[in-house]
Amino acid sequence: MQKCRLSAMAALWFGAATTVFAENIDRHEEPVIVTATRTAQTADASLASVTVISRKDIEHQQARSIQDLFRGLPGIGITNNGGPGKNTSVFMRGTESDHVLVMIDNIKVGSATTGTTAFQNIPIQQIERIEIVRGPRSSLYGSEAIGGVIHIFTRKGDGGGFKPNFSFGYGSYDTFNGSAGLSGGGKQGWFNMTASGMGTDGFNACTGKPSPNGAGCFTIDPDRDGYHNVAGSMRAGYRFKNGLEIDANFMHSAGKTKFDGSTVNKSELVQQVFGGTARFSPMDFWNINLIAGRSKQNSDNFNGTIFTSQFNTIRDTITLQNDFTIGNNHLLTVGADYQNDDVDSTEDFTVNTRNNWGVFTQYQASIAKHNLQLSLRHDDNEQFGNHVTGSAGWGYAITDKVRLTANFGSAFKAPTFNELYFPGFGNADLRPEKSRSYEFGARGNMNWGNWSLNVYETRIDNLIAFDASTFAPGNIDDARIRGLEAIVNTQIKGWQFNGNLTFLEPKNRSSGANKGNILPRRAEQSFRLDADRTLFDKIRIGGMFLAEGERFDDLANTRKLESYVRVDLRTEYIINQNWRLQGRIENLFDKDYETAAFFNQPGRNFFVTIRYQPSS
Repeated sequence: MQKCRLSAMAALWFGAATTVFAENIDRHEEPVIVTATRTAQTADASLASVTVISRKDIEHQQARSIQDLFRGLPGIGITNNGGPGKNTSVFMRGTESDHVLVMIDNIKVGSATTGTTAFQNIPIQQIERIEIVRGPRSSLYGSEAIGGVIHIFTRKGDGGGFKPNFSFGYGSYDTFNGSAGLSGGGKQGWFNMTASGMGTDGFNACTGKPSPNGAGCFTIDPDRDGYHNVAGSMRAGYRFKNGLEIDANFMHSAGKTKFDGSTVNKSELVQQVFGGTARFSPMDFWNINLIAGRSKQNSDNFNGTIFTSQFNTIRDTITLQNDFTIGNNHLLTVGADYQNDDVDSTEDFTVNTRNNWGVFTQYQASIAKHNLQLSLRHDDNEQFGNHVTGSAGWGYAITDKVRLTANFGSAFKAPTFNELYFPGFGNADLRPEKSRSYEFGARGNMNWGNWSLNVYETRIDNLIAFDASTFAPGNIDDARIRGLEAIVNTQIKGWQFNGNLTFLEPKNRSSGANKGNILPRRAEQSFRLDADRTLFDKIRIGGMFLAEGERFDDLANTRKLESYVRVDLRTEYIINQNWRLQGRIENLFDKDYETAAFFNQPGRNFFVTIRYQPSS
C-alpha cells in the first residue's frame, strides 16, 4: 500500500507538471562540464545523464554535508550509519557503493582497502561545484566507474581582485560549523584559500544487538556519538603569454568520529589530495593536458583510548590527454594514464600494492541533427590482466527543444584489497566484476521549464557482495538492474520547482536461495521535490519533500527497512548585497527512519547560519 501511495503521488505531480506550467522561467547559462567526455561541453549538450551542483545551489539549500546534497537526487541512493561523520555510502543507479568513481580536482580518490570514498569526511565548505555523471564511464576512466562518476571541484578564485568570504552556523545537537576564505587574482593568475571546521555532539548512532545474535553495531551503547572536522584547501593557477596554463590544488581534511561498536568505537580520519594540471595548445587544432596527483585516505581506529588498527592507502595517478579538433564538428581524444594503489596497515595483507596502465580514445561528432560519441579503452591491471571496455552514445534533435538519446557502455571493477585479503574476511579467489549498460532517454527545454526521462538496464557479472553464510565476500553470478529517472524543473506563480522521480529494480539473478531478491540497501522508489521563492527581494523561502520506498538490509531480504517521508524547510534573509542570514529545519515531522538497519538518523533539528560573500 505504501508503494502504491508513493507511486500515485509522484505520477500525479509529474502529470500536473507537464500540463499546467504555463509561465516562462528565467533562463540561466548552461554550466560547462568536463567529466562526461573528459572534454569541455555544456551540460545540455551532453549525451550522458548529468547533474551539476554549483556553489550557489549548496548555499541556497543550506546543505551541511555531501549527504545533504545527494539525498534524493536522480538515480542516487544514500545510506548512513548514524549521523554526521559516520560511514556514508553512495549507490548510483542501483550498483554497489564501490562502483562509483570519485575525483577531486581531476585526481582519483578513494580507499584501496574499502574501494569507497569517505564522503562524510569531505567538507562541503571547500566545494565549488560537483558534476555527477550517471552510467558507466570505464571506457574513459578505467576500473570503478560501473555506476557513474562523481567529480568534486574545490573552490576557485577569479580575476576580480581580493574577495574574502565567511560563514558561521549553530544548531541542534550542539552542532557548529564555520569557514573563512580569501580568493583573488588578475588577468593571468588566480588563487583561493579556504579553511573550515565543524563539530557536533551528535546522537546515539546505533541501536544494535550484542552477540550471540548480534546485529548492527553488535553492542548496546546508548550515548551521544559526536564528530569533529578541520579542513583546508588551496587552488592557484597562472596562464603564461605563450598560452601554457598551469594550476595546482590541495585539500586536507581531518576528522574524529565516535560510534557504537563492540571492538572499535572511535576513528580518526584523514583525507588528502594534491595535484596539478598543465594545459598547452602547440597548434590550433591540438590541445594537450597533463594531470598528475596523489590522494590519501587514512584511518586510525580505537576502542576507547586503546589503539586497535590503522589503514592508510595512497593512490598515485598521472594522465596525458591529447584532443585533436578535426573540422568544426569532430573531436578526437587520445590518452594514456597510470595508477598505483598502495596499502600500509597494521593488518597483514598478502598483497599491498598494484598498478594499472590504461590507454583510451574517444571520437565525438555533430552531423546535421545527430550527435555521436564513441570511446574505447584498454587496461592492463597488474593483478587481473587485460580488460577492454567501450561505449557508444547517440543523440538526435527532433526539434530545437526536444532531443532523443541512446547510450551503451561496458565496464569492469577490480576487487578491493579488503575483499581479497582482509584477515578472516577476504576471498582471494574473487574475480573482477564486469557490466554492460543500455540507456534510452528524451529531454526537452520548453518555455515553461525543462524535463528529461531516462530508462536503463545494467547487467553485472560476478557482482561482489557479502555472503552471510560464509561471512566473506563472494561473486554473485548475475545481477540485473532496471531503472527509470524523470526530472521536471519549472516556475509557477513565482515559485521555482525542481522535482525528480526514480524507480529502481535491482535484482539478484544468480542461482541459489537469493535468486530474484532485491539487492541490499537500495530503495525501489524515490521522489524529491524542492520549492523556492523570493519575497520582496529580501527573503527567500523554500523546502524539500523527500519520499523513499522500502528496502532490504541483506541479500536474503529478511530484514526490511520501511519507507519514509521527510520534509525540510529553509529560509534566508538578505541583509545587504554581502550578508545573508539563513535558517533551516530538518525532518520537520520528526520521522524515525533508517537507511541501514539499526543505525539511527537525526530527528527534528534546526540550524542557523550567518554568511558573508562579496557581490561580484
